[in-house]
Amino acid sequence: MFAYHKKILRVDLTRRKAEVQDLDDSLLEQYVGGAGIGVRLLYDETAPACDPLGPENVLAAMTGPFTDSRIPSSSRHHVMARSPLTGLLGESNVGGSWAVHFKKAGYDGIVVTGKADSPVYLWIHDGEVEIRDATPIVGKDSLESAQWLKGQTTDKASAAVIGPAGERMVRIAGVPHVGTIVRQAARCGLGAVMGSKNLKAMVAYGTQKVPQAREEELKEQMKSILPHVRKATETFGKFGTSGGLENYEKIGNFPLQNWRGSRWAGAVKITGSTMHDTILKGRTACLQCPIACGRHIRIDEGPYGPLEGEGPEYETLGTMGGECLVDDLAAICKANDLCNRFGLDTMSTGSVIAFAMEAFERGLITTADTDGVELCWGSGEALVEMTRRIGLRQGIGELMGEGVMRMAKTLGRGAEEFAVHVKGLEPSAHDPRRFWTQAVSYGTAARGACHNASWSHPYELALSMPELGIDQPHPSYRREQTAEVAAKLQNYQCLGDALIICRFTQVGKAVTATNIADWYGMITGRNADIAELMMVGERIFTLKRLFNARLGVSRKDDFLPPRFLTLNRSGEGITTQLPPMGQLLADYYQYRGWSEEGLPTPEKTRQLGL
Repeated sequence: MFAYHKKILRVDLTRRKAEVQDLDDSLLEQYVGGAGIGVRLLYDETAPACDPLGPENVLAAMTGPFTDSRIPSSSRHHVMARSPLTGLLGESNVGGSWAVHFKKAGYDGIVVTGKADSPVYLWIHDGEVEIRDATPIVGKDSLESAQWLKGQTTDKASAAVIGPAGERMVRIAGVPHVGTIVRQAARCGLGAVMGSKNLKAMVAYGTQKVPQAREEELKEQMKSILPHVRKATETFGKFGTSGGLENYEKIGNFPLQNWRGSRWAGAVKITGSTMHDTILKGRTACLQCPIACGRHIRIDEGPYGPLEGEGPEYETLGTMGGECLVDDLAAICKANDLCNRFGLDTMSTGSVIAFAMEAFERGLITTADTDGVELCWGSGEALVEMTRRIGLRQGIGELMGEGVMRMAKTLGRGAEEFAVHVKGLEPSAHDPRRFWTQAVSYGTAARGACHNASWSHPYELALSMPELGIDQPHPSYRREQTAEVAAKLQNYQCLGDALIICRFTQVGKAVTATNIADWYGMITGRNADIAELMMVGERIFTLKRLFNARLGVSRKDDFLPPRFLTLNRSGEGITTQLPPMGQLLADYYQYRGWSEEGLPTPEKTRQLGL
């Protein structure tokens, strides 16, 4: 098979040893790459007794056959480990440039085990790896650290580097990836896993290129597909991922006041359009991406200026803005910048601050707990200060950095009733009461309340995929076929995370399942139809479930929190229909061939070659 080095770099930090593991074609055919190879390795190499913050945890970063190809928006990789936040499978998909540089260095993925006896970083370049001293950058933020690391290696390198939050093992810490832009493997606390291993950074640069089976044919096809992708996603380029924020608020998809609000006039102040007209100074893009949805912003004055750098994405504006009712765009930009520097997941950070604001409102937290900070709805000052304290694990920030689930258990006194999470992961900024396919996916996704597991909400609004049997957008608030659509899209997104390609290429039907199958053949030289590739996606999703099942996950864990199942909202255009999760889960398990308890059956595992 083409498009692979067929090499996994394995680093044991305890022994300070590195070796190469060969990948055989049968494994690549079954799991393709990315999330597929990653979950296979984690399943095989982590026991149920594994401590997520112990040296026995496995940290894996995997590219796919589409990485470093001409395929649009494919400069991505998948990072996986057992999550310190949820205790279950942890995963995060990230763009930027690290994946391409790492693959050019001669590897398809890296597996890190053990714990170094002092802080180190990995320098990975053209078939070589060095374990180097990182003591000079201990305590420094990710941007400062990346600048130092590039000075020690090459300016052309890309660094996956944790900040103070990861070093302090904050459970909502992510892994910023700093090249020419900043992107973050944010979810599930994977930055804390790196910190637990005394691994400050993984720096990559290379010049090797893997051959493709029919490179010229792929090159010719890209000449027609790239303009189509640019046209279909032009609003993403102009206004970023938050271009649709105001509309999402109108239809009831935008999170408000820890998910209890219905309408908010402040939404218009933080939209992509407002950003475009006020503080936007340029667009940023992952390597080899024609969409350029990233925002480069500048704030010259005011309490949060001067500030220049990456602007907030939709999810950040939803959790730090809508959930906290903060309509001060500059304050959100400052909190977002702190998350990039400290290495924090903006979604979990915004969510836990919103939860703390409600706890403050109810008297479960007082100014005595916050050293005088008023955790009031809409306070930009509180948002920024709490973000700082979480990143540095200071004061009440230490408890907040444990995530909503643990914080609620510590507070008690009814706090768990308004603690919004699934399996310990705080939700993305999409309301499952508005999109029932998203409700099913929030409940059943391996990492918890994750919109990307199915990315189904656009398929209830405008998208279709006839090749998958989704001939038209799925009607909202209808039980029939909701579980089936959610499951199909979960399988499809798992396939995308194995290949790897960005979900945004699906916008406007720019890239279809037929394109994916064609490109897979052109790149690898192995022809596979859509049905076979979809089985790969189902195999990956099912193995994720099996990973969690041996940790005790079953139907009891697939329900949504009380706020999503019992709290009706009001307002024009907002439904009062709540997702019937019991019925939807029954439909879902039946479609997947799982047991009533939500466990893959022996017949299903045999069918999938598991």
